[in-house]
Amino acid sequence: MTAAPAAAPPTTAPLAGFTVAVTAARRADELSALLRRKGAQVIAAPALRIVPLSDDQRLAAVSDDLVRRPADVVVATTGIGFRGWVEACETWGTVDGLLDSLRSSRLLARGPKARGAIRAAGLTEEWSPPSESSAEVLDHLLARGVQGLRVAVQLHGEPLPDFTAALRLAGAEVVEIPVYRWTQPEQTAPLDRLIDALTCGGVDAVTFTSAPAAAGLLARAGATGRTDALVRALRSDVLCMCVGPVTARPLMAHDIPTTWPERARIGSQVRALAQELPARFPALSVAGHRLRLRGHAVLVDGTVHTLSPTLMRLVRALARRPGQVLDRARLLTCLGEDADAHAVETAVARLRTALGDPALIQTVVKRGYRLALDTPGCG
Repeated sequence: MTAAPAAAPPTTAPLAGFTVAVTAARRADELSALLRRKGAQVIAAPALRIVPLSDDQRLAAVSDDLVRRPADVVVATTGIGFRGWVEACETWGTVDGLLDSLRSSRLLARGPKARGAIRAAGLTEEWSPPSESSAEVLDHLLARGVQGLRVAVQLHGEPLPDFTAALRLAGAEVVEIPVYRWTQPEQTAPLDRLIDALTCGGVDAVTFTSAPAAAGLLARAGATGRTDALVRALRSDVLCMCVGPVTARPLMAHDIPTTWPERARIGSQVRALAQELPARFPALSVAGHRLRLRGHAVLVDGTVHTLSPTLMRLVRALARRPGQVLDRARLLTCLGEDADAHAVETAVARLRTALGDPALIQTVVKRGYRLALDTPGCG
């Protein structure tokens, strides 16, 4: 009789033990699901609200103008924006004229979603950049020459001043198509709670999928007098993971470190976060175990041990100086203002139990406690 093969060791989800914030208004559920699949706890609070302009007179006037005088080039920057434009004209009964106008124009799509929206409308794009970058679209147009051309640019929630200014300097007549705009959420309480969590150390990373979301978070913090506290947190303790460099600009303006994946996709964003966030917490070899801290948990040999905020503060203090003895007075500061000296012994006992092996934390008689850091060559 052949022995059954040994079971493979359990694998730990890369974001297990971390809390990640989602600020998106659109596709928030999809992004949250991807993060949870990687093991993260998710706090979702939209930092903005998308307002369609289907009843906006400016959009109607621009559309009518393009029907009368079609553009030589039309740039579609987002799928949702291009679809919203077509749908708005349907409500006004002018969609046939718009589509006829667009068929006579050269259509450029900034990315696959914009390309899909163009094709869904029965149109065909002339070109789309592999990088999905507005800068590459601009370079393409300038290389082909725009002197004397009428170029219509579908905006995606906010003006594109650098893009349109460069076209105008090159001699183009630019028509801006304002399909939708961003504003603050109707309910700001979830965003206020998120700002509280960010400033109080309750969040390990925050994700942004648009520049208006990043600007919206900062604007709400400013409106409630918490800009300085938020910026301090984002500069130090919280990892800011953007979907791309354009999204990061409002944060970079405040000297907030940001990172983003090579491809501007939320799937790539989640994969990059799953690599970068755990890498900020190096593994320690302690009492023959592999120990790694997370936001609200400790991994011991790959097993997640979720801890209370008090015990997390205690283990962070010990891990900040691994192997060094911390006296009771130092550790007492982790337990709150009402704690007494005896509370340290109680908390250390609870921490040992929570971590599963009392040997991880060593008592040094008359001095204090330390992580029982393994020395090279031992064990």
